[in-house]
This record gives sequence, C-alpha cells and structure tokens, in this order.
Amino acid sequence: MSTPVEIESTRRRLNPQQAEKIVRMTEAAVEIVSAEGFDRLSVRDVAKRAGVAPATAYTYFSSKGHLVAEVFWRRLAVGVPEPDPAQSAHERVAQVLRGVSMVVAGEGQLGGAVTVALLGDDPESEHLRLRIGGFIHQRLAAAVGDDVDDPERIVDALQMLYAGGLVTAGMGHLTYEDTSERLVAAAELLMGPQK
Repeated sequence: MSTPVEIESTRRRLNPQQAEKIVRMTEAAVEIVSAEGFDRLSVRDVAKRAGVAPATAYTYFSSKGHLVAEVFWRRLAVGVPEPDPAQSAHERVAQVLRGVSMVVAGEGQLGGAVTVALLGDDPESEHLRLRIGGFIHQRLAAAVGDDVDDPERIVDALQMLYAGGLVTAGMGHLTYEDTSERLVAAAELLMGPQK
C-alpha cells in the first residue's frame, strides 16, 4: 500500500502537525526561490518565513537542495496521475511527459532551482533523485505498456528524453510549455506509428 505524499518525508513518516510544517516550509521555499532565486535560498530563511524554528527545519531538510528536491517530488506525486488505460500508448505517454514537464511551469526560477537541487550530491537530494527517477520510470512504463515493440528500450529512451528536456528548460533555454510539446513530438517519433 502506498503512503500519501503528505505524510511521508525523506527521513521519516510524519504526524499531521509535522506534515503541516513541511507544507509551510515547502511553500515558503517556493516563495523565496520565485522572488530571489536559488542562490538566496537558505533553510534558515525558509524556517523563519514558515514560522518554524531553524533547528526544527533542519530535522526535516538537510540542505536547501534537499528542500527544493522535496518540492519537486511532492508536485510530481500529486501532479502526474497514473496513465489512463483507455487511451492509446501514444496518448498515455504524451500525458505523462506533459505532466512531468509542466510541474514547475510558470513558477519563475523554481525550474532552475530544481535542476540544481537534483544534480546536487548531498545524500537526501540523491535519495529524492532516485525516488523521482523511479516514479517517472513507473509512470512511463505504465504509459508505454505492451502496445509497442521492445517497450523496455522505449521507456529507457523516453527517460533520456525527459531528463534532457527538463535540464534544457531548467537552464532557461526553452519554456516548460515548449519543452513539453517537443518531448511529446520526440516521443511520437521514437514510438513510431500508432497501432
């Protein structure tokens, strides 16, 4: 049985009060990153804005990278639903790729902050990077299904596509909206004609 994202964290299961603190801190982090950028973000400032003691904040988040990776993880977990089995494989893949690429669209500097955070080397960010990768792999595998030749290779290639697309958007070279549509177009080429 899966655990709702609201009551889990990288380090432990949360009671309702702890879960509320996490929500306040992740919201404060987004506000700070949007206004001032990732470089100006600190766990201490997030704690202050969220009304949480700094020592308490550090029990949940080891670094600002960990905090931003948590923001992305939470948004993915609620923003990218299971693919609809009534749709074709092409439609399911497009739904997943659009969902993943649009999670931070319109959020100013948050996309770049997520890129930096997920490339960080602290253990908590690495844990979330693996969790996020596994989640996206699962969604893509469910979307591809058995409707294409060699589904494992297609899923692997789709993972490379989305990773490259999100880094490109996170660096500011394309908008997330443009990235989303380019990912869908590339996936259609990769998957070939619909069956």
